[in-house]
Amino acid sequence: MFDFPWLTTIILLPIVAATAIPLIPDKEGTTLRWYGLGVAFTDFALMIYAFWHNYDFQSSAFQLVEKYSWIPQIGLNWSVAVDGLSMPLILLTGLINTLAVFAAWKVTTKPRLFYALMLVMYSAQIGVFVAQDLLLFFLMWEIELVPVYLLISIWGGEKRRYAATKFILYTAAASIFILVAGFAMAFSGDSVTFDMATLGMKEYPKAFELLVYVCFLIAFGVKLPIFPLHTWLPDAHGEAPAPGSMILAGVLLKMGGYALIRINVEMLPNAHVYFAPVLAILGVVNIVYGACCAFAQTNLKRRLAYSSVAHMGFVLIGIASYTDLGINGAMLQMISHGLIAASLFFLSGVTYERTHTLMMDKMGGIAKVMPKTFALFTTAAMASLALPGMSGFVGELMVFLGIATSDVYSSSFKVVVVLLSAVGVILTPIYLLSMLREVFYGQQNEELVLDAVVLDVKPRELFITACLILPIIGIGFYPKVAMQTYDVKTMQVATHARQVLPVVAQQQPTSLYSLIFTAPTLASSEVPGLVNIAE
Repeated sequence: MFDFPWLTTIILLPIVAATAIPLIPDKEGTTLRWYGLGVAFTDFALMIYAFWHNYDFQSSAFQLVEKYSWIPQIGLNWSVAVDGLSMPLILLTGLINTLAVFAAWKVTTKPRLFYALMLVMYSAQIGVFVAQDLLLFFLMWEIELVPVYLLISIWGGEKRRYAATKFILYTAAASIFILVAGFAMAFSGDSVTFDMATLGMKEYPKAFELLVYVCFLIAFGVKLPIFPLHTWLPDAHGEAPAPGSMILAGVLLKMGGYALIRINVEMLPNAHVYFAPVLAILGVVNIVYGACCAFAQTNLKRRLAYSSVAHMGFVLIGIASYTDLGINGAMLQMISHGLIAASLFFLSGVTYERTHTLMMDKMGGIAKVMPKTFALFTTAAMASLALPGMSGFVGELMVFLGIATSDVYSSSFKVVVVLLSAVGVILTPIYLLSMLREVFYGQQNEELVLDAVVLDVKPRELFITACLILPIIGIGFYPKVAMQTYDVKTMQVATHARQVLPVVAQQQPTSLYSLIFTAPTLASSEVPGLVNIAE
């Protein structure tokens, strides 16, 4: 069954299953819950089976390639494939979406629409990670926006419409940059194509490539998010239902990081030379700014949202490092943060169901009545603050080593980046531990009205959290479980990016920029060796 269209099946199964939801006879929503969970789990199981039997972990090439002519009049092809950058993120998407559907067990408002939107969003997310046609990539990117908007605006909190509107305005406006840059690349040169591999081999004028890079950086910077394009995230997280927040933090932010590596680094390597230091600086700003803003939040989910902003800064630094170790760390940080953030936002939803508030100053002392929730929340928080033995520690350590050992930056630049990033690492445990103290320690707020029926976690909630925490601990103790899925590919990406450094360095006049970015240290004689490594 090697020629079976696995990727097409995995993409289309949830969205096709969503169209059958209006036909399911169900008044109380029980059948819909099991149907949605069954579809999500089946798709996740198909991913595992397809990759286990048909994916070669030692190859950096695209695998499970499927290409069909879809709309030839506009050059749109159904072209999908996976490699080391996309495969682990697809598995992460399958796991978190399946658990998010299971987490939505108590949704009673418009359950048909809710589960249909969850499944459509599931398909679109996978489509983004496997698309090899830039126009198909854009379509999948856009399809994913509508379900998120509706999930927030219908099932969100008191300010849900404001948060949903802000989300759609930011993300839809950013998508215009993908469309414009994509068409510009497609029509550049003698041939017109949207095939991403072909676009990556085209020769572009310097000014044109820099402008296209900026367009993609803005679009993906909103999704990642990068300061100052991040302001939609705290509002969206603060108002989204817990399953929506799990997917927002666990999958959607990773789409931005993935796209930066796939398009900005792989397809536009010449422009990346000029913008890599900018990415490193923005990463530092994300880390320090996100940590400082988290201190000021009294809303539990908004504090976790700013924590996500800080953690995504490490992804930017890893991408900018020009080392396979740094890019490897960026990938591991995305996987790790997806698991950690999903568990934290799910547990914040569990806490909200019992306390009916997200304001930390109205909580306090609930560890006495919710000891299991307290233990799980503490474990997830320890992972988020990069405690050794947890996946967060390995990812951040690799990013630090990647940028510190990079031979393309000046020593002073590397010292500044590492030291300022370390400040953020110090601030992270402070705001996370203070969060635990405000919510679980001290005297219980007398005005807090707790749910008298069920206080601590139920078996279903314990199962969902365990499915997230176990891989966090497993990756922390044995990182190779995750790294072996993309290690060969990240090495190729770093090698591909470094090949253009000698050429760009010769074209670059001596300036303040060259004091920061010492590209000339990579001699032209190293290029043949790099080519041999890539092969």
